[in-house]
Amino acid sequence: MASHRRPKQPNRARVTVLTATAAAAVALTSQTAQADPKPTKEEVKAKVDKLYEEAEHATEKYNGAKEKQEKLQKQVGNLQDSVASGQGELNDLRDSLGSMATAQYRSGGLDPSLQLFLSSDPDSYLAKASALDQLSSKQAGALKKIQSKQRTLSQQREEASEKLKDLEDTRKELGDKKKKIQDKLAEARRLLNTLTAQERAELDREEERANRASSARVDLGSSASATQRASAALSAAKSKLGSPYVWGATGPSSFDCSGLTSWAYSQAGVSLPRTSQAQANAGTRISQSQLAPGDLVFFYGDLHHVGLYAGNGQILHAPKPGANVRYESINNMPFMFGVRV
Repeated sequence: MASHRRPKQPNRARVTVLTATAAAAVALTSQTAQADPKPTKEEVKAKVDKLYEEAEHATEKYNGAKEKQEKLQKQVGNLQDSVASGQGELNDLRDSLGSMATAQYRSGGLDPSLQLFLSSDPDSYLAKASALDQLSSKQAGALKKIQSKQRTLSQQREEASEKLKDLEDTRKELGDKKKKIQDKLAEARRLLNTLTAQERAELDREEERANRASSARVDLGSSASATQRASAALSAAKSKLGSPYVWGATGPSSFDCSGLTSWAYSQAGVSLPRTSQAQANAGTRISQSQLAPGDLVFFYGDLHHVGLYAGNGQILHAPKPGANVRYESINNMPFMFGVRV
């Protein structure tokens, strides 16, 4: 006979757990949806500005590595030129010693020590300095010059080899820093692309208004008198109002922050270091109340931003990616100190 058992009922406790789990999942999904709303235009702008600041910080590090690379390239080139020139001088010295030996041979004999020098490896022979007293004073002088030149060449080759290694390391560092900047800017573009066309247009208009307001400030004046060089540097920077910010750029058509200040002072006949951090040591540090037009002004704890004081609480600077060279209030960023070059 067939069995007519009632279907097994699900365990009440198990049903309770499953129901609770499902409810929790629904709640979590709801919370996630509520926790990740589309960011507002203001929130996107704040994040983008932060990314631009981080990109500028990375740019100054890139500028420092690039400056180091250029110095190393120049040093390596000079060392290689010195080695080539020194090798030529060494060859001339050896030829001269050979001529002495030839003349001595024709006149009736060749000194055994000189013969040994000419018939074997000169480098190993020169280590035997005791043999020099067996030569004539003229020959001994020539041998000593060769020995000194060989020692100098060896040192220069070793130094050039070390510089080349430093150069290779710096090139790698440069590539890493460039990627970091590009990543920050790419993330900023990604965020801007989350905005609607209308929101992006509003941000563009805000930026354009800031640039127009800056261009209208043609005579800010100041309560302090500027030095002649600082005044000339500020005048040069004013001529670049409206030029775009481009990371790593030093003019004459685009600039980053320290690129603008170094270019402006170069027009006044003053050579400044490339990075904002290095420019902070280019003169006497002064307080905000002591600033005069043309003085350098530094911002943020790590000094990654620099501009020129323009008078009446305004600075002239290359602000950030997407902006032009313009005036801004000195209070828009955390002021650290000024520097009078």
